[in-house]
Formats: sequence, structure tokens, C-alpha cells
Amino acid sequence: MIPPPATPPITLKAVLFDRDDTIAYTDREVYAEAARWAAGEYGLDARAVGAAMLGQWQARALTWWDLRTEDDETAFWDSYGLELMGRLGLPASDAAAFMAAYPYERFMKPVPHAREVLQELRARGLKIGVLSNTLPSIVRTLEEVGLADLVDVAVATCSLGVHKPDAGAFLHVAEALGLRPQEVLFVDDKAENVEAARALGMRATVIDLHGQDRDAIHDLRAVLALVGEVVRE
Repeated sequence: MIPPPATPPITLKAVLFDRDDTIAYTDREVYAEAARWAAGEYGLDARAVGAAMLGQWQARALTWWDLRTEDDETAFWDSYGLELMGRLGLPASDAAAFMAAYPYERFMKPVPHAREVLQELRARGLKIGVLSNTLPSIVRTLEEVGLADLVDVAVATCSLGVHKPDAGAFLHVAEALGLRPQEVLFVDDKAENVEAARALGMRATVIDLHGQDRDAIHDLRAVLALVGEVVRE
């Protein structure tokens, strides 16, 4: 009896990252910086400004999931700025200047070693993708943190109308990369997203940059070792 032909191993061809708390993070120090700027610019108390900014974000943090385009996002931030001026007791005419001085992306920074890790992955011949439950301006935020030039495909789920952990988000980005899910390693800080990716055949791991999850990786450089392990399988 002739044995069936061996199934060829699946080759890893891309690493797909979440954005927030994976390759970038929100720098809380920028809130303090913005509060000090506004205090000097408008004669306000810096602590009151900081509290107003935090309160405004908490009030609107779950109201942007239905945005689809960057025009939608612009309208969102315009209304956001007007509401913030109301909290600060400033005239609506100050909203544009305030929001231009401290736009959303200015609060973001790359996580330690992000650029060197992405550069090494590209040097190994792998594609880089980013899939984030975020607003349509994902490319602008990646430019702000100095990573956009290393990313082949960046997808904000707002633009899709399908958010992680929905399978459709993962399938969309795999198609955009021109790959099968089995050819992708996915890295995310939320376990439910990692589980959803694995259910589709992706290799996937949780990253916890705060070091609290014993089963997660705690440093982005650990992705390089994971890639090496997959290649040796």
C-alpha cells in the first residue's frame, strides 16, 4: 500500500500585532503635559484641566465604535472638542486650537524595542500587520510612534464594522496580507482575541507588558524567539 503524500509544513509568513499595549501605548504623562499647556494658555488650573480631559474621555470612550471613515472620525473629534471646552468653561472657538495642539495620536508612544523587533521581523522576510479595535486613523497613529514604514497592512476595525474577537476581523486582515490564517502569528494583549485567532488556525500569543499574566510574554522581543520556534517546527 502506497502511503499518502506527507502534508507539507505550513510556513510562517507574517506577524500580526494588536496596537494598544502591544506595539504602542497611551502615555499618561502626556495628559499632564497637556494640562500644563492648557493652564498656561488659558489661565486654568492644571489639575482641573486634567480631570476634565479624563472625564471627557471616559464619557466618550465607547461612543466611537460605529465610525467608519476618517471623515466620521473628524466629526467625532470636532464634537469631542466642543464638549471638552464646555467642561473647561472655555468658548467653543477655542476647541480647534486645543485639539490641534494635543490630537489623539500625540498621546501614543511605541512600547520598548518596538522598532527593532519589527525591523528584525522584516529582515527575516516576514510581513507585518496591525489589527486594532480603534478609530479609522490607525496609519496616522503608527506614523506618530515611528512604526508606519515597517507595517505592510494596518486595519482599524472601525473601518470594517467588525471588531475583534469577531472572526471577520481576522479573516479580513489575513486576506489583506495575501495569506492563510495558518501562515500568521498573532500577538495581542487580550486573551479573548488570541483565542479567536487560534480558532481560525493562527498561531497566537498573549502579551502582557505589565508582567501580571504568568502565561503571557512580557517583552516584545520575545516575539522573535516565538518566530524562531515556529520556523523550527
